[in-house]
Amino acid sequence: MIVQPWLGFGPQRRYAVGEAAHDWVLCLDADEQLSPELAMAINAALREPTHAAFKMARRNRFFGRWLRHGEGYPDWTLRLFDRRHARWTDDPVHEHVLADGLVGRLDGDLLHASAESLDAYLSKQNRYTTLQAEAMHARGEHFSWARLIGSPLVRFVRFYLLRAGFLDGAAGLVHIAIGCFGTFCKYAKLRALERPADLR
Repeated sequence: MIVQPWLGFGPQRRYAVGEAAHDWVLCLDADEQLSPELAMAINAALREPTHAAFKMARRNRFFGRWLRHGEGYPDWTLRLFDRRHARWTDDPVHEHVLADGLVGRLDGDLLHASAESLDAYLSKQNRYTTLQAEAMHARGEHFSWARLIGSPLVRFVRFYLLRAGFLDGAAGLVHIAIGCFGTFCKYAKLRALERPADLR
């Protein structure tokens, strides 16, 4: 077992990949597992790799239900890659893998069955939106009313209506509502960072 003090989401993953024994790396979180179909697809892909990295469809369990639409599925994520040709970003939140070569897609699902409560989920979203706002501020991005109001609305239309999140019932509605509110909070926090005097 390797123990490493917390470096931030992106840097922590980069460190872990650097400690791997082989060049091909599969990155999983503690609350994720491979469906049998995905495990077979990974084994087949690694026999004679044709791409530098592979994406897989992540299926999220939320509000006691496996989501099948909207933002919850298919949540394509790149988790299998040749570390000689791909790497995790250093983003403090919503880190992702950048690949130099071709990226393929695998059959099967990456099952994300978080056991956290709704309170814990909301607390996590609060932390994430703070990190996102701080990262945007550090990059020199600026608040705008259009983004504060428009981004949550666009997100709702895209995932709840166009990608049929409404078919996931109450779970789908709560999931997108929290997501849209998170987007709103991110930009509200960005404004607070730009104009802290307004909070006094």
